[in-house]
Amino acid sequence: MASNAIFTQQSTLKHVVVTAITGALGLLSIFMVDLVDILFLSMLDQKEVVAAVGFASSIMFFMISLSLAISITGVALISQALGRGDHALAKQRAVNILVFGFLVSLLIVWLMAPNLPYLLLFLGAAGRTLDLATSYLQITLYSIPALMIGIVASGIIRAVGDAKRAMYATLVSGLVNAVLDPIFIFVLDLGLDGAALASLCARFSMLIIAYHGVVRVHNMLGKFDWLYFGQDLKCIFLLFFPTMLANLSSPLANAIATEHMSAFGDDAVAAYAIIGRIIPVIFAGLFSLSSAIGPILGQNYGAKDFVRIKRTLGSAVFYSFIYSLLTCWLVYELQDWLIALFNASGRVADLIHFFTTYITFSFFFQSFLFIAFAVFNNLGQPSVSAWLNFGRATLGTWPFIVVFGWLFAAKGVLVGLAFGSITFGCIGLLLAKRYIDRLALSNS
Repeated sequence: MASNAIFTQQSTLKHVVVTAITGALGLLSIFMVDLVDILFLSMLDQKEVVAAVGFASSIMFFMISLSLAISITGVALISQALGRGDHALAKQRAVNILVFGFLVSLLIVWLMAPNLPYLLLFLGAAGRTLDLATSYLQITLYSIPALMIGIVASGIIRAVGDAKRAMYATLVSGLVNAVLDPIFIFVLDLGLDGAALASLCARFSMLIIAYHGVVRVHNMLGKFDWLYFGQDLKCIFLLFFPTMLANLSSPLANAIATEHMSAFGDDAVAAYAIIGRIIPVIFAGLFSLSSAIGPILGQNYGAKDFVRIKRTLGSAVFYSFIYSLLTCWLVYELQDWLIALFNASGRVADLIHFFTTYITFSFFFQSFLFIAFAVFNNLGQPSVSAWLNFGRATLGTWPFIVVFGWLFAAKGVLVGLAFGSITFGCIGLLLAKRYIDRLALSNS
């Protein structure tokens, strides 16, 4: 057993709680960039501006999900190497996954830059909202390489077991954005462009802190070699592609929902934009589960300790239930404050009331999917994660929101999303448990 494989020792519940909470705070900071933008821009009292950020954020959500997919790939490969005691291999994989992420981010910027208006039109943006969303993305698009490297580097730190330092990198990003937003938006009177510039600065700050942790603190960056990079590409692609499909399915579901919301007017889109920014913040402790328990599963899989793997699964479900229970109660009690915070009124306020009263607990069941993704991604079956999430994004989203949207208009879209999450969450957890049992049996 490697001495630096810390997740192969001590309480699994303790590891799950620490990595999930620190991961939540880190993930919170990533999504806080968009939330803070909408919070300050809502003070301008222009629904088109808030709706524009909603459309733009749907596209940036794709980029965040892609970055997280590469980060999850790196965590799985690096933590397994550490679990086997091969520190040199872990360092080689760390530098290769960073280079891979950087090259992918450059490709994305090159492909998206000339096509932003068409992507926004596809999502349902039109008129002044389309122009504003395009302007916002033309600035934030160039933060994608910094966002990618920052998230991947944070994943490397998390794979080593330093959850707190991984959290610091993303926390700094949120703080920078919170400080610069009011300065750029109001003091310099840059409005929406000011919010975009603040986001750009925030993501570069995350890059600096995370890279420092990888290189200076943990010395986890091996010397880059094209030969070793080519050798690792096979391992990276085998895990990255299904992980990417799984991660991109969530923003696909979000894009489908946004497009259906647009049929009910800018009020519905603005409400969904606010809800969409609230969700990652209040449920960050659940969204972090997949990447948080990944290193725990990966290190124990490398050590072939399936008893601890089963305990980790149970600990994750227990943590998720307690977190969901407390969070849903808190959100219900604070719903009027949230509505006032975003200056929401009329149909916008009504949709937020409906979400915080009836929809929030469905995220407990959605957390089962995050747990299942971690199991399959880190234990050798990432394709199952892809099929599960793609199924939720299509069969678990489109039919439900069409039917319930027809019955209950904009509220029905939220109900449809909840039904899909509950259905596929339960399926995912059941499949994950059975897969662990088969692995344990085959290795006994």
